[in-house]
Amino acid sequence: MKLVNNLLACVLVLFTVTLHAQHTRVIPQPLKVESKEGSYTITPKVKIIADKNDYNAQFLKELLEEEYQLDLKIAGKGKKGIILKLDTALSNEVGEEGYTLEVLKNKIEIKAPTTTGVFYGIQTLRQLIKNNGEVAAVSITDNPRFAWRAFMLDEARYFKGKEQVKKLLDQMALLKMNVFHWHLTDDQGWRIEIKKYPKLTEVGGFRSNTQIGGWNSEKRSGEPHGGYYTQDEIKEIIEYAAARHIKVVPEIEMPGHASAAIAAYPWLGTIGELKEVPVVFGKLPDSYNVADPKVFQFLEDVLLEVMNLFPEKTIHIGGDEVKFDAWKESEFVQNFMKENKLNTPTDLQIFFTNKISNFLDKYDHRMMGWNEVLGGNVHEWQKKEDMETKEELAQSTIVHFWKGNLDMVTDAVNRGYDIVNSYHVFTYLDYNYGYTPIENSYSFDPVPEGLDAKYHEKVLGLGCQMWSEWIPTVQDMDRMVFPRLAAYAEVGWTAKDRKNFDVFIENLNPILDHWEKKGIKYADKFRKADFKEVK
Repeated sequence: MKLVNNLLACVLVLFTVTLHAQHTRVIPQPLKVESKEGSYTITPKVKIIADKNDYNAQFLKELLEEEYQLDLKIAGKGKKGIILKLDTALSNEVGEEGYTLEVLKNKIEIKAPTTTGVFYGIQTLRQLIKNNGEVAAVSITDNPRFAWRAFMLDEARYFKGKEQVKKLLDQMALLKMNVFHWHLTDDQGWRIEIKKYPKLTEVGGFRSNTQIGGWNSEKRSGEPHGGYYTQDEIKEIIEYAAARHIKVVPEIEMPGHASAAIAAYPWLGTIGELKEVPVVFGKLPDSYNVADPKVFQFLEDVLLEVMNLFPEKTIHIGGDEVKFDAWKESEFVQNFMKENKLNTPTDLQIFFTNKISNFLDKYDHRMMGWNEVLGGNVHEWQKKEDMETKEELAQSTIVHFWKGNLDMVTDAVNRGYDIVNSYHVFTYLDYNYGYTPIENSYSFDPVPEGLDAKYHEKVLGLGCQMWSEWIPTVQDMDRMVFPRLAAYAEVGWTAKDRKNFDVFIENLNPILDHWEKKGIKYADKFRKADFKEVK
């Protein structure tokens, strides 16, 4: 028996050694890793070899100075040092975001077909450097599984401010996430300056009180809340994100979740009774009066300013949780539906959504919306007869799946739509760790089980969402986002057969140390075992 136990122990050790030879202490885990003998030590005498105007070189220089107190010079030529090199021929091997990283005894070389790939190589390198500047010899070839690796911040409910946004962008960059989905408008706040309609922020950007204590609570904070971004501040954040190879996708909610805008300009609403920005959360009764040409003109004006601000060619329009009673009870809306042969409120929403899509198409932009824009019934409170539809959603739409039967994903891709999968059970960061421990976050696969391989390319990737109804402070937000953000980063980047939860958890420790140094208050209890009942 003792011999058997010794043999099992040897096998376990051999397995562990083999496993770690194939992995490295990096999140997200790279595609191919080959450990080698020896190491390279970065000292102040080492030079960064790259074009002096290369932003990546400057980024690496500042990074090494800040995190390791190493002040390196940038040189245009050289065969030793840290070499950053563009090689377009690599695109066939690693795609547009991939890279190779070679650590030898006399140099470190990062090669990629694009500056984005070089940037991601730098993010891998920064995690490999030990405190003394030593980097173990290794050969890495890496590229992401998905092109869309998003984090969403809801600032409509609670305004967090640009310094917090920049902090989040920095951590996204470290983890190779590339889409910042910015939820800027909702019922409880309008956070983006629109010059043609100043009351959107003057009125819609502020509320007199806030519901606390849960969805049906009568408790209020007793304090006003507000804030918004000027267009100059938006540009500053977009520039900051672009320097970190992050695209910023704004979300401007329509036709529902529009109460803050309606409070600012009551003629936008269908009911027309709203006098101030709501102080309660949930699904509110009024929506834009989509039958009124003046309302559509307003939305065109807003979207024009948004398109002029944001370089990214995708605009998220929300489209979720529209309560249809206001439209059903409006004679004006009902007449419009009859004139356009629209039989149900869902027909009307898709008809409206397609008009928005056509408008964005005209300006070379693409519409994205939560999966209600397809017309499927995802809510128990919706009436079946209201959900019947003959309208077909514009084919160019990116469908952002968040709720409903997973068969809806299969149906959407079968019908030709691109999707981003943010199934709420796995990806909502406002859900506590008892409900969504980090194991669940890590186990999420944006490609539903059983989906035909020919449709896999229609799944662009995933998003994780920081909804903020009950997350008022930055400290609250940090604990919900960190460390689960790292799990979603690995879901989005790492090949499925390369994922290993035990390795991920071990690799998380240096990231936690990094966050602690940055003053980020991550959750100290985030695994299933932390929430088991004590018997």
